[in-house]
Amino acid sequence: MKKILLSVAMMMATISLHATDANYQVVPLPQSITAEKGAAFVLDGSTVINVAGTDEAMLRNAEFLKQYIQEATGIVPNGMSKKGATITLKLNTKLENEEGYIITVKTKNIMVEGKTPRGVFYGIQTLRKSLPLEKAESVTFPAARIVDYPRFGYRGTMLDCARHYFKMSFIKEFIDMLALHNVNTFHWHLTEDQGWRPQIDRYPKLTEVGSKRAQTVIGRMTNLYDETPYGGYYTKDEMREVVKYAADRYITVIPEIDMPGHMLGALAAYPELGCTGGPYKVAETWGVFPDILCAGNPKTYEFVNNVLDEIVDIFPSKYIHLGGDEAPRVRWKNCPRCQAEIKRLGLKSSNGFPAEAQLQAHFMNQAAKHLAEKGRNIIGWDEILEGDVDKGTTVMSWRGVAGGAEAAKRGLDAIMTPTTYYYLDFYQKPDNSMILIGNMLPVEKTYSYNPVPDDAAPELKKHVKGVQANLWTEYIIGRDLAFFQLLPRVAAMAETGWTENAKKDFDSFKERESRLNQLYKHFGWKTCQEMYKEKK
Repeated sequence: MKKILLSVAMMMATISLHATDANYQVVPLPQSITAEKGAAFVLDGSTVINVAGTDEAMLRNAEFLKQYIQEATGIVPNGMSKKGATITLKLNTKLENEEGYIITVKTKNIMVEGKTPRGVFYGIQTLRKSLPLEKAESVTFPAARIVDYPRFGYRGTMLDCARHYFKMSFIKEFIDMLALHNVNTFHWHLTEDQGWRPQIDRYPKLTEVGSKRAQTVIGRMTNLYDETPYGGYYTKDEMREVVKYAADRYITVIPEIDMPGHMLGALAAYPELGCTGGPYKVAETWGVFPDILCAGNPKTYEFVNNVLDEIVDIFPSKYIHLGGDEAPRVRWKNCPRCQAEIKRLGLKSSNGFPAEAQLQAHFMNQAAKHLAEKGRNIIGWDEILEGDVDKGTTVMSWRGVAGGAEAAKRGLDAIMTPTTYYYLDFYQKPDNSMILIGNMLPVEKTYSYNPVPDDAAPELKKHVKGVQANLWTEYIIGRDLAFFQLLPRVAAMAETGWTENAKKDFDSFKERESRLNQLYKHFGWKTCQEMYKEKK
């Protein structure tokens, strides 16, 4: 590590930096930055941004680059003469990584190459973050060569819009924030006990009834309520708009329809889908509730398939998240239909889990089979490992790291999102002025996580596909608090997902993030500043 930091220091000494110089020390840290001989490139209003070819995505990339340059410096690169200094965006099929890129800075040209438009976009993000955030007539880019690619192919952040509904304007800002950090997956949590958010044409009561709760508990699980109705949902057109907005920024939106638990929103609308028949109501408090979908009722499977049919028509993602977490099976134990289904299927207790756990696995596998017919795979939280799950399932390990290890042993892919490192609803610092869900997770700890250590088992190295931070929103009620909880911890997660672990260093991250923090302020994102305080 000392050798790496020394080489970085020597390189930065070679590349003399001034207030209007670009600084390639960005977040996430590129894999390789090499100083080159020759005069610097000068960006100003006469600079030409050129696209090699006519690829529509590459032309869009060029427009993004122009936008980023103008928002940071005020410079509008409208040069028309090919004789002037040029930034060229180019596809290079010889590169290996689909998201990798090479930036070559010479006196008259900056070349950004990627195997795909996605890779070029990440190169653009590096240029963007290297810009000084000040109005200037010109910016100098020292001669250099940057070779970069991500450590993991899956780098995600989850936003819970079910417990609290977020407006479309925030959803787009959230996506912009992900793009800034090279995050390529938006996990959109859309259904909960406290509210059903996606419009489903075949079941209109899901939004007419299931999206609204009569009131919300005040504080941390008191017996006091605000006596104010709360609700909101996303139309199909809005969800398609989000998918398109994200795709333009090379971000995949994975919807989550949590089942069989966390379904009071649906049960309030269609009580016949529960074991008792209700009545049910949309939850007004937080937590885990005993009423879940009835796994012995054929209408439940019909409901699930019909809902998923409409979901996959909106979301083109390879994966559909089906939850599978925190599903108490107490109703199933006393439900004649569920017990009859257990008997019909010949399910038995195994590995310390009751037959009802195998019934839940059967339930999830039926949904997985239905989605597989449409070319999709499911993701589930690590509770799904309590039964025999479909081989195409990916596991999100949230209750620590054991779920990921167990998934890998079974030959299943895993995404690491443990509470102890990546649950962004936790406090970042001691603070009695805010009511959050509890627990402490400073950015230093988020940054310290290494999902695949060098001595990890071979199956873990093979099957861990990436990392994800989660923002649950029991106590996150709006834009400002959401950004405060997200940043800078999303940046810390993003660097783990992108940069090789041997190149990570928290002091270096802190310095680089302090510059990115200026861009947060420019966008009006109120973020936690605890990292920058002097420690006593």
